[in-house]
Amino acid sequence: MTALKKTEERDFDTSWAEFGIDGMTCASCVRRVEKAIAAAPGVQAANVNLATERATVSFSDPAAADAVLKAITKAGYEPRIETRELRIEGMTCASCVRRVEKALAAVPGVLDASVNLATEKATVRFTGGDVAALEDAVRKGGYEVIHPRDEAGATAEPDRKAEELKKLGLALAFAAVFTLPLFVLEMGSHFVPAIDVWVMEHIGMEENRYLQFALASLVLFGPGLRFFQKGVPNLLRWTPDMNSLVVLGTTAAWGYSVITTFFPDLLPEGTENVYYEAAAVIVTLILLGRFLEARAKGKTSQAIKHLVGLQPKTAYVERDGGFVEVPVANVRRNDIVRIRPGEKVPVDGTVLDGESYVDESMITGEPVPVKKAVGSEVVGGTINKTGSFTFRATKIGGDTLLAQIIRMVEAAQGSKLPIQALVDKVTGWFLPAVMAAAAVTFVAWLTFGPDHALTYALVNAVAVLIIACPCAMGLATPTSIMVGTGRAAEFGILFRKGEALQSLREVDVVALDKTGTLTKGRPELTDFDVAEGFDKTEVLRLVASVEAHSEHPIAEAIVAGAKDQDIGTATVTGFEAEPGFGVSGTVGGHKVLVGADRAMTAAGIDVSGFAARAEELGRLGRSPLYAAVDGRLAAVIAVADPIKESTPEAIKALHALGLKVAMITGDNGHTASAVAAQLGIDEVVAEVLPDGKVDAVKRLREGGRKVAFIGDGINDAPALTEADVGLAVGTGTDIAIESADVVLMSGELTGVPRAIALSHATIRNIKQNLFWAFAYNVVLIPVAAGVLYPLNGTLLSPVLAAAAMGMSSVFVLANALRLRTFRTV
Repeated sequence: MTALKKTEERDFDTSWAEFGIDGMTCASCVRRVEKAIAAAPGVQAANVNLATERATVSFSDPAAADAVLKAITKAGYEPRIETRELRIEGMTCASCVRRVEKALAAVPGVLDASVNLATEKATVRFTGGDVAALEDAVRKGGYEVIHPRDEAGATAEPDRKAEELKKLGLALAFAAVFTLPLFVLEMGSHFVPAIDVWVMEHIGMEENRYLQFALASLVLFGPGLRFFQKGVPNLLRWTPDMNSLVVLGTTAAWGYSVITTFFPDLLPEGTENVYYEAAAVIVTLILLGRFLEARAKGKTSQAIKHLVGLQPKTAYVERDGGFVEVPVANVRRNDIVRIRPGEKVPVDGTVLDGESYVDESMITGEPVPVKKAVGSEVVGGTINKTGSFTFRATKIGGDTLLAQIIRMVEAAQGSKLPIQALVDKVTGWFLPAVMAAAAVTFVAWLTFGPDHALTYALVNAVAVLIIACPCAMGLATPTSIMVGTGRAAEFGILFRKGEALQSLREVDVVALDKTGTLTKGRPELTDFDVAEGFDKTEVLRLVASVEAHSEHPIAEAIVAGAKDQDIGTATVTGFEAEPGFGVSGTVGGHKVLVGADRAMTAAGIDVSGFAARAEELGRLGRSPLYAAVDGRLAAVIAVADPIKESTPEAIKALHALGLKVAMITGDNGHTASAVAAQLGIDEVVAEVLPDGKVDAVKRLREGGRKVAFIGDGINDAPALTEADVGLAVGTGTDIAIESADVVLMSGELTGVPRAIALSHATIRNIKQNLFWAFAYNVVLIPVAAGVLYPLNGTLLSPVLAAAAMGMSSVFVLANALRLRTFRTV
């Protein structure tokens, strides 16, 4: 939604806004929407344009924007909701995050706004296409908006993080060069008598203070100026941030020292001390902390950098009858692209000629190269092995699978988990509370302190300001999410929604769709046993010849089984198919009948000779069929949808995680129980129609259990949505599965226990970070205030406070980076 524009009226302001509306088709729709909006409270007038599909609404109360949305929906139309991502520059702590979120949420028409400190991005859902109001709100809050990069030009964008790191490094070096002699002059004089003597003889006490003033001022208003540029405006807005605390602390130490140096008569006798070195060292140590933090932040986004770097820079494309090398950005849809051994596939496409094996591990997480032949799909960013082939480009730029994956991972990394709610509540009052604590500390020491109480009051108040660290609280959750989702992507596990990282950990039951999930999803010929006196190859040739005329999936499996054994088919005459019974025909003068036992019984053929074998096949979950040649029982046949090779391993891993495994299938109870017994599945919901899977999920949820449902993401969409967590088994080339929370790119079930184990590891990591961030502040702020002084004389120097504050953020980031070493289960 565009910003509400205000025009001065006599007694009140009138605001107006535009709303996009979907579903209008005629003038009656326009009238209906206008009446519905006009009836909403706070609305003065509404004008709806059918051509632009937008409504212009005037308000007497800007808060009525939400009422307008409800009115449009109630009238039977859909207000257009957009999601926009903004890159925010200048945020340093959790308080910054909260401030930006509040500024964005205050823009009329914004439904919700979520800001991530680690990725420095804001995700906003609002009701229009103009983002100017959103950007203005961010800038008025004291931060800058950086326009997002074009997906197609991802590799051309300069590394802003690297530039920021370089600037921080230079600032840190400058600060350190001037802080070191200042520290030696002041602290060295206290602890090394020779230095004190040298200073007195060669510099002098008064000149020493002038020199310290110069050095400290260079540090404070040189590299330390960045803190003032952000902190002072926020103080003036009564919205302090981490920079504000640094400004207050360092300015207090520096200002007190300036009074001591130039106006000593203004201070009580015995309190004329200087703290130039404290101000300079605080700035230097905080810059060091931010430098280390920026380096660690860069590492948290390495997964995205790796994905972006997968796409080659150029491609060999057919132009005017020959192949020429062109930038990958110039590849057009339907271009013919040539791939040679060892080259990367530049874009998505379909193989036209040649064959090879392609390493798709960076997409699916599976290390075994996949064979590609005519008609096979290839994915941009994958690596060709030994062969050569040409393919037709089908998806380019932002439409490629790699681009989709990057967007999906970025979306998950930018999301907020429910566990973040506690942090948001705390940060709302944290910095004002710290400033209040510093003020109380100053007054308490000034009132009850020992001799030279003013000195103690100043030092301890500065220590309180400097040691408080909302940075660690702001980074605790998003950094773990970034590293966790990035690591998951390396295994071919894509979290479409960051929330799934937390909800997956709470799952009690994993429900699996059978066909295409537990199994390969296509019937195969599993057994073909012939009766005595018959040749197996000949009988299979006769049976396949007849079945070749049928379109039933079982027939296709038998024909494919014969083809795999290089057995051809013959001409069939008199072909007949009787639904529910079987098929028959004449092949080379032999009358062939293929069908269930009831078909044989109807033809007067006794199947008791294969009774034991049929029973065994039933126990294996396979339905037996029979074949008769010239009126004699010739073979028992079993066609089944075979279990994927990875399925038993996956179920074993799920049990190892303490989870119950359930199977949902349309098979009859006997066959389903046989499959369940074979795989060690705990619960079976059988004979479920395609539209009954939602009810099956609800039944499994009884008793308060959390259910994860795993399906193929197409006809399982309702069940994926109904489950507490939906995991879609992808094919490696199509990830547009909107109903799922998690997509398993490899199509293998082993990705499920990996995803759950990674969820456990990530949430455990977040809790560790939050414990450290909160415990650090809860314990050390009172110590900085001096609560231990009456007990054992312990006081915390502002210099040590600055070091501890910087290290707290680095600790949180380092702990999050441990997730990069997560191993599969």
